Amino acid sequence: QVQLVESGGGLVQAGGSLRLSCAASGLTFSAYAMGWFRQAPGKERESVASITWSGASTYYAESVKGRFTISRDNAKNMVYLQMNSLKPEDTAVYYCAVGQFARDLFSGRRRPDYWGQGTQVTLSS
Repeated sequence: QVQLVESGGGLVQAGGSLRLSCAASGLTFSAYAMGWFRQAPGKERESVASITWSGASTYYAESVKGRFTISRDNAKNMVYLQMNSLKPEDTAVYYCAVGQFARDLFSGRRRPDYWGQGTQVTLSS
């Protein structure tokens, strides 16, 4: 049974930083691309970043480029999202997801195979 468990969300002031983590189990983690998505209140879920199985390639939404960094540790079955210079518009529930290909995961061409339950990130101005 595949499980993705996000952690690290919380309340942070604008300009601050958070590091989200996603622990994966029940799958051959190093064989899959991973992605982070978010959904703000009243908005559709959007892709934030994705990373190939090796970590060699990453993809970012324009709104987070230069501020967010996705990374992974295949030895620990973990994927991370380092979020710096946070803005009020980053407020959302953040989800990690598993897919076959990082580019397809990011673009939405293919739906993720599995989703985590999400972690709330709230920015205070």
